[in-house]
Amino acid sequence: MHQTHEFHTEETNRMKNRKIIMTAADHEELSYAIAAAGKLSERGRAEMRALEAEIARAEIVEVKDISPDVITMNSRAELLDLRSNELMELTLVFPMEANIEEGKISVLAPLGTAMLGYRVGDEFEWPVPYGARRLKVTQIYFQPEAELKKAA
Repeated sequence: MHQTHEFHTEETNRMKNRKIIMTAADHEELSYAIAAAGKLSERGRAEMRALEAEIARAEIVEVKDISPDVITMNSRAELLDLRSNELMELTLVFPMEANIEEGKISVLAPLGTAMLGYRVGDEFEWPVPYGARRLKVTQIYFQPEAELKKAA
């Protein structure tokens, strides 16, 4: 029995150490998924629920029918803080592309979730630790869907 156990352990170790074949794209996507799943804190889960709530209340339209003044994914927009008069220029991106130093905000961040789907002239609240800030969409500098329509 001891011999069988040693063989089984040796075979298991050999299998664990054997390389598997995977495409680069699959590897990258799976790595991101594992990293994201491992890092979801209670706050992360709350942010995910906030985004789900926004999506649940959305009006779904075809790409060809989206107005060019609506903030969509990868849109670059200018927001005005109605209390401080501070202007912010932000691009709404997927979490892995987020880089606040470059003005790229994740759709999972409270501000990213809040700005999704609003159009020029709309006002909305952004939850912050001490309450909420009121923002207004003042301009859309870039919207991918509008650029696609121009190229067509």
